[in-house]
Amino acid sequence: MRIFKFGGASVKDASAVRNVLNVLQTTGIEDLGIVVSAMGKTTNALEVIIATYQENDASYLSLIDDLYDQHLKIIEDLEVPVPGMEDLWLSRFRESGIKKDIKAIIESLKGEMLRNQSKNYSFLYDQVVCHGELLSTRIVSAFMNACGIPTVWKDARQLIKTDHKYRDAGVDWKKSGKLISQSCQGQLFITQGFIGSDDNGFTTTLGREGSDYTAAILAYCLNAKNVTIWKDVPGVLNADPRVFKNTVLLNKMPYNEAIELAFYGASVIHPKTLQPLQGKKIPLYVKSFINPTKEGTVITSVETIEPLIPCYIVRKEMVFLKISSRDFSFIGENNISDIFQELSVHKMQVGLLQNSAISFSICVEDKYHKINELVNDLESRYKVSYVEDVSLYTVRHYDGDSVEMIESDKKVLLKQRAQETLQLIVKE
Repeated sequence: MRIFKFGGASVKDASAVRNVLNVLQTTGIEDLGIVVSAMGKTTNALEVIIATYQENDASYLSLIDDLYDQHLKIIEDLEVPVPGMEDLWLSRFRESGIKKDIKAIIESLKGEMLRNQSKNYSFLYDQVVCHGELLSTRIVSAFMNACGIPTVWKDARQLIKTDHKYRDAGVDWKKSGKLISQSCQGQLFITQGFIGSDDNGFTTTLGREGSDYTAAILAYCLNAKNVTIWKDVPGVLNADPRVFKNTVLLNKMPYNEAIELAFYGASVIHPKTLQPLQGKKIPLYVKSFINPTKEGTVITSVETIEPLIPCYIVRKEMVFLKISSRDFSFIGENNISDIFQELSVHKMQVGLLQNSAISFSICVEDKYHKINELVNDLESRYKVSYVEDVSLYTVRHYDGDSVEMIESDKKVLLKQRAQETLQLIVKE
């Protein structure tokens, strides 16, 4: 089988859903499983609904009604004739009962929140946000069926079984493998990304890049031929085109290179998605849903990236700290352990570290705005200086030109070289 994954941008409105139809007609539908994310910014809207609910603000119910109206609008737009759409298809879609289906999902969402007794935010989060994927897959499946692509709708919660770690659930591979192979083998099916369920039947979510991970889980359990993630870019580029000029498409990439780039902060593919695919050597394609016939990028068992050129990653709004002993004694293992404990307590994500005999330098992401608390706690034992709003540049497969390009108009605070990787902390 082949597994396709369509993210929120690829199903954000009626035009995007029609484009999914075009992709499937172009690529063929034989031996295919389809994973779909929530439409557009639906998950963000559901997070606002949860926040409003937790403030005991009854307007969360009207926000749910707004969400219903947004999805109803997409359905009504899909019912409008456009060039190339057959009248029979539109008639089938209007008669599919999809409006009734999404109304039922919306009522289920309201009921879930009205009945909720849990004070556990992560538990509530998972029970609520799953409705975004349920809405999107119902609409996409109904539209594909009406247009002659007969998909079987599957509830991912009946396929992917997990532990009870809400918002970042761990997969029970044995149970999931059995359910997936029994239910999905040899069918053209459509299911939700991001969600699963625990042994009690409660919904769980799979954490960051959860929909990509769902595609990988299905591919692993079905021994798929390949996985394709459809994006609004031509594939994996050697840099973010919003930051760097003259970016280049990477045609091929080894699994370990994609993991390295993700580790340093590139929005390539999350390592947890790659790990099951690498285990069975299942190729992962990243392709454009705008130009589905283009080759895109394949992540597979190759020796190195092709073409072999520098790859640039930049993380902005970081904090650079230099921590040293107050009495000029060595910074040893116990000190480093102590410092990392403080970083963990204050939820700092480390992007670079370097130590000398009497100092320890780190670049961290202050995602939760706790840098002042961290510094205050460290200063009880160490001498601490720090610079806010720095940028961390990472260059894989660097050369002289790539180093010069980054250093040319910036103040370099720290530079660290390894055989394949260069990192620089700069003040821009």
